[in-house]
Amino acid sequence: MTDELRRDALDALTRARSRTAVLTSCVDDDELTAQHSPLMSPLVWDLAHIGNQEEQWLVRAVGGREALRPEIDSLYDAFEHPRASRPSLPLLAPAEARLYAADVRGRVLDILERTPLEGAPLVDAAFAFGMIAQHEQQHDETMLITHQLRRAPAALTAPEPPVHPVEPLPAETLVPGGPFTMGTSTEPWALDNERPAHRRDVPAFWIDTVPVTCGAYQAFIDDGGYTERRWWAEEGWDQIRAHDIGAPLFWRREGGVWLRRRFGVTEEVPADEPVLHVSWYEADAYARWAGRRLPTEAEWEKAARHDPHAGRSRRYPWGDADPEPEHANLGQRHLRPARAGGYPEGASPLGVRQLIGDVWEWTASDFLPYPGFAAFPYREYSEVFFGSAHKVLRGGSFAVDPVACRGTFRNWDLPVRRQIFSGFRTARDAEVRTGGAV
Repeated sequence: MTDELRRDALDALTRARSRTAVLTSCVDDDELTAQHSPLMSPLVWDLAHIGNQEEQWLVRAVGGREALRPEIDSLYDAFEHPRASRPSLPLLAPAEARLYAADVRGRVLDILERTPLEGAPLVDAAFAFGMIAQHEQQHDETMLITHQLRRAPAALTAPEPPVHPVEPLPAETLVPGGPFTMGTSTEPWALDNERPAHRRDVPAFWIDTVPVTCGAYQAFIDDGGYTERRWWAEEGWDQIRAHDIGAPLFWRREGGVWLRRRFGVTEEVPADEPVLHVSWYEADAYARWAGRRLPTEAEWEKAARHDPHAGRSRRYPWGDADPEPEHANLGQRHLRPARAGGYPEGASPLGVRQLIGDVWEWTASDFLPYPGFAAFPYREYSEVFFGSAHKVLRGGSFAVDPVACRGTFRNWDLPVRRQIFSGFRTARDAEVRTGGAV
């Protein structure tokens, strides 16, 4: 078992570093050090931050070794320096950042080989190594967002998602009411906000079988969705008026056709693809316009994990096996969502499609701790973000690696955010018939 854990940790760390290399080698040093949006860090900051976090947690905390570059810790402290201010810091130059990250990785591989993967929470089941692999992949997704915000020509390429024959699907799926197990106490690399497993009783509800598409969202726009105050939460209405927002980010209308910019390429908006780059406020307004609502986080997870026939929660919609390419659009294999209704082998027990991968899905829920939550291994990962300021997203996107995407994985962001790879699906309460039967 220990050898298998070491192989899994090595594979996760190697896969993350390979992706980091792709994202930072496809542009020149000027592009790496530029700030392409005040919402994001320069790519070179992310590169050195990845190495610094790996040094702090794996070289120092796990390996017990002397610090390599303690003087740069504060430069790469995400809480100390907001993204907008990071270009003004004395950051490591690209070549130095690469050498630093490579030096750290070389020491980490030696530590991984020598460390007993049991006996303390930080090393049990190689947790710290999995945590750092997830951290790097999360920054890889952040860097991919920065690539999307770049105004320069395309620097990244990837094949198109597979086209699966899509048979006629029901518009919505009924999820029966009753209890289910939410969260996890057994997933070895689950982060603190996913824990512990606990019982939730969720009334019956209907949920969209596929994410809301660009074509469906265009109908909302064409019907005056962005000009009707009644569909919008007060703060959302203030945002779209203040910033003159009338469509998803990166969309524009030209000659009666909706176009979008995607990683440096301008293309017609595909009607059958899940809508992308919408804020929570936009998702909420669409749902109201459609006579529906966003699902709660518990509803989303029940739709994704609960098997009503077996009476248990799965790791993923398709079962307990790790994601494979036929299950979901993950890991930057493609640079766009697949068409709605794709990946039939990744469907949930009730037939709901694309709950994992393609687009992060906004939920109605605030980011709050589960009953029995305990911060680990540091408060700043989750606890400091709990409250009503952040909304929960679930399911991952095409930009998320499988190591950082589970049926229990929780993402969160401010409801104004649009640069992230966010979409949504809608839900509604089940109708209660006479006698209380659903």
